[in-house]
Amino acid sequence: MSTGYQIQTEPFIVPTTDGKLIEEHFGRASSGEEALSIARMVAPAGWSEPPQRPDFDEYTLVLRGKKEVTVNGERMVLSAGESIKVNAGALVRYANPFSEETEYVSVCFPAFSPEAAHRQDESESARRN
Repeated sequence: MSTGYQIQTEPFIVPTTDGKLIEEHFGRASSGEEALSIARMVAPAGWSEPPQRPDFDEYTLVLRGKKEVTVNGERMVLSAGESIKVNAGALVRYANPFSEETEYVSVCFPAFSPEAAHRQDESESARRN
């Protein structure tokens, strides 16, 4: 019998090699959900990832610390309590060049997948931007 809701008490911990904690509460990896994904993340001081041009809209809400977001060459710094929506198809790079870790929630429509993120190497992003 369906209860009409689902509580997530054990999110899927996405394996990483860069020290970033990714707890996917709902999404492809955790629940098979393809319409959206929601994850809590903690990025260590000095963290960054390659630029990407995703096939999904991504909403980010910073809970603690600061997060650097560069969209189509425009650099912004979000602080705790601030949020951003990055549209599908935009060239985006996320980083935490600051001295303290940052905690944030990310929601993707449709759900995140590595293939849909279209992560690029540095030389490729310089040619396309």
